[in-house]
Amino acid sequence: MNGSQEQRHIYYDRDLEIEAYQLSGIVQKFPNHFHEYYVIGFIEGGKRHLWCKGQEYDLNAGDLILFNPRDNHYCAPIGGELLDYRAVNIQSGVMLEIAKEITGKDYTPYFTKNVIYQSEIALSVAEVYEAILMDMSKLKKEEALFYLIEQILQEYSVPFEKIEKTGPNKQTKMLCQYMEQHFSENITLDDLASMIGAGKSYLLRSFTKEIGVSPYRYLQTIRIERAKALLEEGIGPIDVAGMTGFSDQSHFTNYFKEFIGLTPKQYQRIFTDA
Repeated sequence: MNGSQEQRHIYYDRDLEIEAYQLSGIVQKFPNHFHEYYVIGFIEGGKRHLWCKGQEYDLNAGDLILFNPRDNHYCAPIGGELLDYRAVNIQSGVMLEIAKEITGKDYTPYFTKNVIYQSEIALSVAEVYEAILMDMSKLKKEEALFYLIEQILQEYSVPFEKIEKTGPNKQTKMLCQYMEQHFSENITLDDLASMIGAGKSYLLRSFTKEIGVSPYRYLQTIRIERAKALLEEGIGPIDVAGMTGFSDQSHFTNYFKEFIGLTPKQYQRIFTDA
C-alpha cells in the first residue's frame, strides 16, 4: 500500500476534550518516545512489535493498549504488515475529572498493564471513536466514554499513589527540568554532563536507564509536546519550528510526523477546521 492509500486522522472533540486517533494502512516505525497524556487504543488490523518500559509484545487485531503519561514506548511492523489502529488520547486533567466522577473521590489512575490481548474493551474504544467521528449527541459521547473508563478502572487500574515508583534520582530530575525549561535552546551533551559533574558516557547510560529514553529523545519528545500545544493555539508551523528549537521547518515536519504520524499542518487542522 503506497502513501496515498494511508489514512491518518485525528479528531478533537470539544464536548469531551479528548482526541480520537486513527492510523490505517501504515508501515511506519515509531521511535522511542512518551506522551504527556493517557492513551487507550487497540489494534484493528495488522501486526506490530511493541517495546514498552523494557517489555516486548507482539500485537494482533483485537489487542488493547494502555499507556500512562510518560510510559516510554516504540513499535515496528511485523512482516511488513500494515497497521490499522484506533485510540483515544486523554489529557491528565480530563482523566482525573472522569475518574473522580466514577469513583466519587480524588483518583489518579495508573494503568497496571500496557497490553491486554484479545480484550473486549477494544469494542468500547471503537464505540467512543465512532461517537466522536459521527458527532453524536454529547449524552451519547459521554456515556460511551464513561463506560470505557469505568471498565478500565475496575480491571486494569490502581491509584497512582499505590505504585511503588522510586523515580529518577536527583541529578536526573535536574536534567529533565533543565531540558523542559530550555527546550528551545541548542542543548549539548557537554552542557548536561557539566551540570552533574559526570562524563558523557555515564550520563547517557544512567539517564536512559532511569527515564527509558536517551537525553536526545527526551528533549525531542518535550519539543514535540510543546509544539502540539502551540499548533492548537493556531500558531503557524514555521513559527512553531523556531519556537521549539528545530533548525528549520523541514526538520520540524519530519520529526513531528515521525512521532505523531501526521504533519504539523495536518495536526493543526483538527483544531482550526470547523
